[in-house]
Amino acid sequence: MILLTTLNANYIHASFGLRYLRANLGELRDQCEILEFEIQRRPIEIVELLLARQPRIIGIGVYIWNVRESLEVVALLKRIAPEVCVVLGGPEVSHETQGQPIVELADYTIMGEADLAFAQFCRQWLEGVPPATKLIHAMLPPIEEIVFPYDEYNPADIANRVIYVEASRGCPFTCEFCLSSLDSPVRQFALEPFLLSLDDLLKRGVHQFKFVDRTFNLNLKFSGSILQFFLDRYQPGLFVHFEMVPDRLPDALRQLITQFPPGALQFEVGIQTFNPEVAALISRRQNYARLSENLTFLREKTGVHVHADLIFGLPGETLESFGAGFDQLVAIGPQEIQVGILKRLRGTPIVRHDKEWEMVYAAHPPYEILRTKLVNFATMQRIRRFARFWNLVGNSGNFPRTLAALWENAASPFEEFLAFSDWIHASLGRTSSIPLHTLAEALRRYVNEVRGQSLETVDRLLREDYAAAGRTELPHWLQREGERNRPKRPLKTTPLPKRQARRTPALL
Repeated sequence: MILLTTLNANYIHASFGLRYLRANLGELRDQCEILEFEIQRRPIEIVELLLARQPRIIGIGVYIWNVRESLEVVALLKRIAPEVCVVLGGPEVSHETQGQPIVELADYTIMGEADLAFAQFCRQWLEGVPPATKLIHAMLPPIEEIVFPYDEYNPADIANRVIYVEASRGCPFTCEFCLSSLDSPVRQFALEPFLLSLDDLLKRGVHQFKFVDRTFNLNLKFSGSILQFFLDRYQPGLFVHFEMVPDRLPDALRQLITQFPPGALQFEVGIQTFNPEVAALISRRQNYARLSENLTFLREKTGVHVHADLIFGLPGETLESFGAGFDQLVAIGPQEIQVGILKRLRGTPIVRHDKEWEMVYAAHPPYEILRTKLVNFATMQRIRRFARFWNLVGNSGNFPRTLAALWENAASPFEEFLAFSDWIHASLGRTSSIPLHTLAEALRRYVNEVRGQSLETVDRLLREDYAAAGRTELPHWLQREGERNRPKRPLKTTPLPKRQARRTPALL
C-alpha cells in the first residue's frame, strides 16, 4: 500500500500535486490511496489514520503553510512505525534542504517536479533496490509524458472543493521573490487532450476552475483557444480563474473576454510594485503604461473580476512609494487589491539583497520580512494590520459604498485607510475574530467621528451595502422603526464564490 498525504490549509483546497503523483504511478496506481487532512487536525490523529491503512510507503507534500505540522507528523511516524518509508516532496523541501529537521527525519526527499520520479522511486523501493542517497534530484519530466490528474477528482471533490487545472508549467520572467522564476522555459501541455479533459470535468459537474498557470496569456493562440472553449460551453454558474501577465492583452483576447457575462472570469494580476526602480532591483519587467491601460479596459469594458496583487517589503520600497502604488490601483478600481507581505521562499534569489538593503526575515514559516533598510519593524507591523483590515473591509465586497466615504475628497486612499487601520486596531485590540456587525459599527463610528460624515449619511450607506450583499438581518443600530420584528428572509444565493457574487449585482 502506498499512501499520499498532505495537510491542506482548508478542506476546500484539494491537493493538485498528490493527484498528479497518483495519476502517474502506472501499474502501482491501484495500490495507492490519497488521504488529505487540514492543518488544524492533531498530528497524532493524522498518524493514527495513516497507519491504520498499513502502508509501506507514505508520500507527504510539504509546503510553506504546513511544514511545521508536517514535521510533527513525520516525527511521530518514524517513532511509532520506523519500518514505514516516508518520502517528502513539494516546494518547501525542494531547495535549501540542508539543516531542515523534516528532511533529516524522513527517509527520502524528492526535490523538484516528482510526477514521474515518485513512481520510479516506488518501483525501486518495492523491488528492494532503494536509492543510495536520501536526497533525490528529480529530472524535469517531459511534459508530454505526464498523465493528467483530472480523473483523480472524485464526486465529493467536484461537489465541495476548488478544482485546479493547468495548461502549462513554468514562467518566462525572473522575479527574484518567486519560485516560478527558477522554472524556465514555459512548457505547455498538448492543447487538444487538455481541452478534452476540461470537457470531461464539465460533464462531471465542475463549474468552477482555477488555473494554476503562472502566465496564462503568454501564448495568445493557446490562451485564446481555452477562452473560446469556455465561451462555447458557457452556462450560468461557470467561473474560471486565471493568472495573467498584466501588460499583455491584445485585441484578439479582448474581443473574447468581452463576450463573457459578468462574474464568469477572474483574472489574478500580479503587479507587486508600481515603483520602476524596485522592479528593476528584483528583475521584474513590466510596462506600467500598458498595464494600467489593460486594467482600466478590464474594469470599464468587461465583467471580469480583477484581483490585483501588491507586495510590501521589497528591497528599495518605502512606505510612501508603496502607498503611491496602492493609490494608483484604487484609482483603476479592481474588485480586489491583495496586499501581501514579502516572504523569503527557499531557493529564491532575492537573498542577494539581504546585505545591501538590510533585509531581515522571520526564521520560521512563512518567512515574512520583519524589517528592511527603509522600513522599520513598527511600520511593517502597521502594514500587516493594514493588509488584514483591507481584506476584511476592502476586499470582502461587504462595504463598497461605506469604504468610498472613508476617503472621500482625500488625496490618498492609502493614507486614509492606514489611519483607519491604526484606529480600529487601537479600538478593538485585534485583527481577527471580528464579527461583521462589529466591523460595520467600527466603520460607522470612524466615518462619522473622524471623517466627519453625518450618521444619517453613514447609516444610509451601510444599509445599501447590507442590501447589496443580500443581507436582511441588520444590526439594531441600523434598523428603522418597524424593522426589528420583521421576519427574516432567506439570503439570495448565486453559484459564484461569495466575494465575486457580492460584486456582481446583476446576478443577485
